[in-house]
Amino acid sequence: MRKVVDFCKKEIVLVAAFVLAVISCFFVKPSLAYIDYIDWRVLGILLALMIIMEGLKENGLFASIGNALLKKTKKVWQLCAVLVFLCFFLGMFITNDVALITFVPFAIYVLKQSHKEELAAFIIVLQTLAANLGSMLTPIGNPQNLYLYQLGGYTMGEFLKVMLPVTVASGVMLILCLFFIPGKMQKLEQENISRNNKDFTKKEKRNIGVYLVLFVLALSVVLRLIPYYIVLGIVVLLVLILERKILKQVDYCLLLTFICFFIFIGNLGNLPVFKETLEGLVTGRELLAGVISSQVVSNVPASLLLSSFTTDYNALLTGVNLGGLGTLIASMASLISYKQFANTYNTEKGKYFRLFTGLSLLFLAVLLVLAKIQGYSL
Repeated sequence: MRKVVDFCKKEIVLVAAFVLAVISCFFVKPSLAYIDYIDWRVLGILLALMIIMEGLKENGLFASIGNALLKKTKKVWQLCAVLVFLCFFLGMFITNDVALITFVPFAIYVLKQSHKEELAAFIIVLQTLAANLGSMLTPIGNPQNLYLYQLGGYTMGEFLKVMLPVTVASGVMLILCLFFIPGKMQKLEQENISRNNKDFTKKEKRNIGVYLVLFVLALSVVLRLIPYYIVLGIVVLLVLILERKILKQVDYCLLLTFICFFIFIGNLGNLPVFKETLEGLVTGRELLAGVISSQVVSNVPASLLLSSFTTDYNALLTGVNLGGLGTLIASMASLISYKQFANTYNTEKGKYFRLFTGLSLLFLAVLLVLAKIQGYSL
């Protein structure tokens, strides 16, 4: 029983999605038509990318990139800039979740080694914001982007055009935050930081090379050049041969969450009263609806829910991405860093929560003003 409770606490979004899907089944009789609700292409691409990113992380590529950059830092602000912008830029390609899983523990270790642990709360909050904001730019940066990219039939250029202004503005705001780092001009004890370096084994080099090739193939699927099932089959087969343990480490709960929401939303769409009501609430207010709903259910479920009741995908895309700011649950990735910080600095959880909420709301307010200037309706 304890394990069930722990699982429900850990996967609360999946549990909620499952409950909603089951309830909806009482209104729309289960049938084979349910299969058509599910976007298998999105799930296939998402699974392939999760496997590839888990493999690259497990073989140390991301940590190695971070170490290489840290070797060039000499002052506190440079160290902090590397830790924050690793999440911002790599989040565009390895997803916000993977960026935080990789670089929050990395930051904690580096800050301890350089005797700057007093900066941990501020830097990890900035890392969290950076991962969520940097991942806005690309279709593969986060699950809701991948879903809306496919649903909206975007080209890569069209997608980048929509998300580039708010992403650039976010990067500028993160730079400005670095000016408020206490003791930012102090010199670092460089020898402590550089000890993180490691040499890749032959096996790791081989695996990284394979995963990078697979990543290129996955990108070709996103660009609609190769069928998703071919690449997914290649990914699973090669990983089974090379290191099958990677398949056990993938977040399958995210895929199940998608499936449950697809069923729930599909059933809602077959109920005229609900469909008309939600369309009336969302139409013309897509950006604000995306932001507000994300504060309650997080931005991935919000995008799945709202996308069925609008065709203004630009506004919705911007809304659910900006909606990752605000509350701690607005983006599930934010909970990753909070838990890792709390596990290390349990007595400072309150400080972290206040700092995160304040900065997150500030970023959200500024970016909403920018969205308004761009012509989005609020």
